[in-house]
Amino acid sequence: MKISSFHVRDAGPNEIPVVVSIPHSGIYVPEAMRTDFASEDIRALPMTDWYLHYLLDFLPAMGITTIYGTYSRFVADVNRPPPAARGSATSDGFVPLHTFWGEPVFQEPPTPAEIDQRRDLVYAPYHARLSELLQSRITRYGGVALVDVHSLHPRPQPGRELPHADVYVGDAAGTANSGWLTRVFEHGFRNATLRVRRNQPFRGGYITAHYGAMPRVAAVHLELRQGLYLEEQQPERMPTHARFNAFKSTMSDVFTGLVSEVRRRGSVSK
Repeated sequence: MKISSFHVRDAGPNEIPVVVSIPHSGIYVPEAMRTDFASEDIRALPMTDWYLHYLLDFLPAMGITTIYGTYSRFVADVNRPPPAARGSATSDGFVPLHTFWGEPVFQEPPTPAEIDQRRDLVYAPYHARLSELLQSRITRYGGVALVDVHSLHPRPQPGRELPHADVYVGDAAGTANSGWLTRVFEHGFRNATLRVRRNQPFRGGYITAHYGAMPRVAAVHLELRQGLYLEEQQPERMPTHARFNAFKSTMSDVFTGLVSEVRRRGSVSK
């Protein structure tokens, strides 16, 4: 079965020039690829940003367009740069060969031809659609804000000591926006009494850096601690507890602040 590599939730009638990207909430893996996984632990998709597309399903009613991935990042990670040439990928890249914790993802690494297939199936369509969404809003409004949303697994990564925070906000060390977009989210989360870090250590991945380098795109990366809205020891479980809805309300307040700022400014600038 072949499915689209993304879904788009179009903005409601009060559209504003903001696009939210959720690249890592997808869990679909073609069965032929799943049989190549190295272990049952990998089949549980431990690097998934669980349920973010549910957490943020209120955004279209605010006038914000959302695109989210449907395939697991173990099939292709759209937040990584593509290889320079087709048939050239032989190590960790947009098809990850290892988890954050060093475990191999596959029994045998995909061949360059298989990696090219994954680019055509998942990677290229996601970026083509995201580029189209951004460009159409630049054409209509003169600029666009891009918010790339991720979640942080509670399991620590070897050799990587994280400064403690609830939310990490990244703007490619100040190059993805002029500061206003970063400040909106810092203020919103701190107003909700959450601990926030800027660019430490998450400055943003390929999506934030690549699109944020464009002259009329202001981009920012959000990394949310999964324990804020999920059962921390079992984040893959369907969220049914009060914490999920409570944090959804917090996120709604934060994005309400963004909507107000965009409307106050009258346009989106870098």
